[in-house]
Amino acid sequence: MSSQGSSASTSNKVWFITGASSGLGRALVEEVLRRGDSVVAAARQPQVLAELASSAPGRLRLVELDVTQPEKVRDAVATAIARFGHIDVLVNNAGFSILGAIEETSDPDLRATMELMFFAAVTTTREVLPHMRARGSGTIVQVSSVAGLSSAPGFGAYCAAKHALEGMSESLAQEVKPLGIRVLVVEPGTFRTSLFGASFRHMPAMDAYEETVGQLRAWVRQTDGKQGGDPVKAARVMADVIARPSAELPLRLPLGGDAVDQIRAKLSLVASDVDRMETLARSTAFDAKT
Repeated sequence: MSSQGSSASTSNKVWFITGASSGLGRALVEEVLRRGDSVVAAARQPQVLAELASSAPGRLRLVELDVTQPEKVRDAVATAIARFGHIDVLVNNAGFSILGAIEETSDPDLRATMELMFFAAVTTTREVLPHMRARGSGTIVQVSSVAGLSSAPGFGAYCAAKHALEGMSESLAQEVKPLGIRVLVVEPGTFRTSLFGASFRHMPAMDAYEETVGQLRAWVRQTDGKQGGDPVKAARVMADVIARPSAELPLRLPLGGDAVDQIRAKLSLVASDVDRMETLARSTAFDAKT
């Protein structure tokens, strides 16, 4: 489906998007509104989206939301249902970036990472699911990352959260498919958003990890503001894919050439290890009774 062919939608879907104030979240809000759909845009500072309200009268509802607070999530979903009657597409997008070796990362920082990018997504998903089940339809979009399948030194906490999100989402997809509900896991590479800038959390550096994590720290500083991915194009592709019939919806949607390359490299490495260790793996079975 081309972006030109899908620029206007007559479906009048209702979207609930978290982390909507900037980056990919904001680009998706703007794209969805452009297509004629309605949006509940949830963010810690939703006022930064206020100027969009005049461009889409009655179709944009701003909600102040800290997704790590379950009672606030419950209230926000209730607000969405009260305003629009239902939610067609949930997009769990809220997140931040964190860089530090495992030894450099404190328990509070690790737990905060998991809380926002895993537990909060689970909470929001569970809050929306009863409404989608009642209607027998809906799409749940988990904005993961290329780090949901691959890894790099210094990104252990971030990768852990995204790996957990993807594992949960694979099981969820199998659970809800018979109920008419779809799941899409989006895996962006590096896009020109604030994730490498204001939204980046840097752990205190230790000299011992200068050759590994130190190189990634330098790369992040050099890459900030120069990332190759365009969030506007990413939002357009996401909306196009979500508009596809269920039979054509993939479980995973990588975004960016770097994401494709890194995921393929990871899958190749896993396949290589399995092939090398297959004989040993199979040797652990009980001996056949004679």
